[in-house]
Amino acid sequence: MTPEEFKKYGYEIIDWIADYRSNISDYPVMSTIQPGTVRERLPDSPPENPDPFESVINDLDNIILPGISHWNHPNNFAYFPSNATLPSVLGDLLCSGIGGIGLNWQSMPALTEVEEVVCDWMRQMLGLSSNWEGVIQDTASTSTLVALLCAREQASNHSQIKNGLQGEKLPLIIYSSIQSHSSVKKAALLAGFGLNNIRTIETDENFAIDVEQLKIAIEQDIKKGLKPCAVIATIGTTNTTAMDPISDILSLTQKHNMWLHVDAAMAGTAMILPECRWMWDGIEGADSIIINPHKWLGVVFDCSLYYIRNREHLVRVMSTNPSYLQTSKDNEVKNYRDWGIPLGRRFRALKLWCLIKEQGVSGLQERIRKDIKNAKWLKDQIENEPQWEILAPVTLQTICVRHTPSGLKNDLLEKHTLQWVTDINNGGAAYLTPGQLNGKWMVRISIGAEATTLKHVKALWITMKSAVNKESQRNR
Repeated sequence: MTPEEFKKYGYEIIDWIADYRSNISDYPVMSTIQPGTVRERLPDSPPENPDPFESVINDLDNIILPGISHWNHPNNFAYFPSNATLPSVLGDLLCSGIGGIGLNWQSMPALTEVEEVVCDWMRQMLGLSSNWEGVIQDTASTSTLVALLCAREQASNHSQIKNGLQGEKLPLIIYSSIQSHSSVKKAALLAGFGLNNIRTIETDENFAIDVEQLKIAIEQDIKKGLKPCAVIATIGTTNTTAMDPISDILSLTQKHNMWLHVDAAMAGTAMILPECRWMWDGIEGADSIIINPHKWLGVVFDCSLYYIRNREHLVRVMSTNPSYLQTSKDNEVKNYRDWGIPLGRRFRALKLWCLIKEQGVSGLQERIRKDIKNAKWLKDQIENEPQWEILAPVTLQTICVRHTPSGLKNDLLEKHTLQWVTDINNGGAAYLTPGQLNGKWMVRISIGAEATTLKHVKALWITMKSAVNKESQRNR
């Protein structure tokens, strides 16, 4: 493809994306195709000869689009907000169009320095002190793995340069709550801690980690001759958006010289609002933090910010310095290859840079406040409606609900809950996520798509009441 052909088809692709976004509310939110549908419509073998690029547009409409669940739909209330704002989309296009790879500062100076700037912009927006330095990773899962690798090496006096964990006399122990993300367990296993050395701590009535139980678990492990290594606290758990008490946890991690990692992947975005920063009181005492701008903030996936207070912990674990990457500027610059797992990196910072420049801090704050306000409106409606219950505190934009008609208990209530949420999802009017809380099914409503307004939240509430009424009549 020549640059001129690229220009021609590029305009067509941009037009396609713009039309898709303009008409997105016309589609059912969740794709309802059956497994294998898309694959069956694609050729079994690659084309022997070139296909005209026009066929790509045709396939997008006829094959790809039916298999898309529309994350940016105003009636998407599933999982978590994953906004791909259009200025960020353009940043992603610029990243791909430039096509550079950051191996060191010299290979792409702008890549490194724009990343330094936007990480620091976000630090300021989040109200963090200048003690923190940031780097862009791909996802929170990778960021958590990086954090636990740093924690492992701090607790073992850098066992990696000796015999690794196999040479340690005392097994290292990781602690998190039962509500922490599944990536915590995965990261602990990948970092070599072993399943028997992971402790999941019970939560309190608000689904935050029970600090007293955490204290007991740490003390018991010490008595057994084990070595507490790290606590992973969560600000905004996946299930309920619960807030672990950072200050209380900090008193334990400091006492026992443990690493404190804070997973604020989704809810961390709310900290751009000064009125929300009480939620992570004590954060300055943590060792590392993750925040995913590719969730609620609006950056195109993938873009996870990993902040650390002492860069030496990270660089010492991650650094690699083969001769072919060494330059005369190394002592003057950051080489981000030493700040994460991959050697090469994309120019992800452009996505975040374009978003912040186009919307400004005030624009981003306004959107987050809108979502919180809309969640409060729905919470108030549910609380005032008979036979509905809210199961967890509505701190930000996630609401956990259950419809509890009289006479329905146990298995029948479980069946009722799964049926009405399935009916809504299959009907295409909205997309909600069923989940389990205390072993029982409930429905999560996550408000935060960029296009969602109070009008859409009001329509959702009508849809929910209609769905449970139909299900109740069906069971009579």
